[in-house]
Amino acid sequence: MIVSAIAAVADNGVIGREGDLPWHLPDDMKFFTRTTRGHHIITGRKNYESIPDKYRPLKDRVNIVVTRNSTYAAPGAVVAGSLEDALLLAKEAGEEEVFIIGGGQIYREAVEKDLVDRSYLTLVHASMRGDTYFPTLDSSDWQETSRNFHEADDLHAHAFSIVTMERVR
Repeated sequence: MIVSAIAAVADNGVIGREGDLPWHLPDDMKFFTRTTRGHHIITGRKNYESIPDKYRPLKDRVNIVVTRNSTYAAPGAVVAGSLEDALLLAKEAGEEEVFIIGGGQIYREAVEKDLVDRSYLTLVHASMRGDTYFPTLDSSDWQETSRNFHEADDLHAHAFSIVTMERVR
């Protein structure tokens, strides 16, 4: 099973501010939806709760919420006590590619434990104020396999590049 991280990251590493995204990039959201649809997604509790109620759980995906709270309820989603437990649930279900979708703590843990095989990063070409960051990836451990640039326009205040990277093992 391929373990992938998918995130939008500003030039200064910011991925969030006060439980929300610090930008509105409709084409990035379409990419996220298209890429993760039909797969298991793993999210931390805080990140899951930051998703507006009307979109929770994210449809057409098996949502796995990681929390240490054993009594936590996430109707329509699966709750796991650890990142490893969440990955095991996806693997046992026959998942081919599972997506870690945040937040910062879950990304950091996955990278530090060397669990991520592939990264889909939307690199937002701006520095943003924020309080949540994506962990720094060691460039010697990753090989870029694709990059698509998107200019800023009427719907996208910031230019961005969608980059796919494979872990060099």
